[in-house]
Amino acid sequence: MSDSFRTINIQDGWQKNLALLIDHVRLPSFPRVLIDMLATYCHFDTSLIVTYKKSFKPVVIHPIDPAEHSNTLRSFLDNGYYLLDPLFNAIQGDVTSGVTRLAEYAPDSFESSEFYQNCYQYFGIVDEIVLVIQLDPKVTCTISLSRKEALGTVTRAEMKALQEIYPVISALFRQFWLAQSGEYIQYEQSDDAVKQALKSFGSGVLTQREREITHLILKGNSSKAIADQLNISVGTVKVHRKNIHAKLNTSTQSEIFTLFLGHLKSLPAETPAAVMETA
Repeated sequence: MSDSFRTINIQDGWQKNLALLIDHVRLPSFPRVLIDMLATYCHFDTSLIVTYKKSFKPVVIHPIDPAEHSNTLRSFLDNGYYLLDPLFNAIQGDVTSGVTRLAEYAPDSFESSEFYQNCYQYFGIVDEIVLVIQLDPKVTCTISLSRKEALGTVTRAEMKALQEIYPVISALFRQFWLAQSGEYIQYEQSDDAVKQALKSFGSGVLTQREREITHLILKGNSSKAIADQLNISVGTVKVHRKNIHAKLNTSTQSEIFTLFLGHLKSLPAETPAAVMETA
């Protein structure tokens, strides 16, 4: 199918799609209808809608039924891999709303990171488009549309179509959130444990600088990228890495990652939050 023919179909179906979304905007069915609509603008194999609130554990909005979650997604959520996810960490900062590729958030050594090797690669994704929507000052929503090898990468025409409809999608999703956010309180969990996991890893053993570098290593940054971020030399980073391994009694990034997961599991269990904070 040519890009020009696809553009004509997008334009012809816009009014019908918009009307259907408006009909469902205040209903629990809105995320499913939204994904069905997005499939008419961009081909994808899998989709995921998640909300992030500060450093809370991410809440899956679609698919809401845990039975529809893959083993890899369950591992991502339950084993704490999301703490090393480039998108999760970007959202902890000042991420820009809009339509982007996950690759824009990934560190330079992403594919050699333990997060990628132990989790992300098992999603089987070759391209992931992310629609980032700021729902309120504290909650960010991401709509991930992922493609496996058979579909290849997203085309320029598909990216353009998603960018053109993004303002309407984001406005409607905010209306859905105003009506339905309370329904997700049961899935929200305290961030006390998760926000301490990276901060406290290596405490009492590593210096503050060594812990900072360890966090960047776990997220998949190379020595050069770490040096650039911390405004120090690559040689200094390598010295710190050597000291980190000596103090943790490790020799590889994989061993550091194993220690980190053990540390995460040793933290106090999370408890359900009593109230969903809204703007």
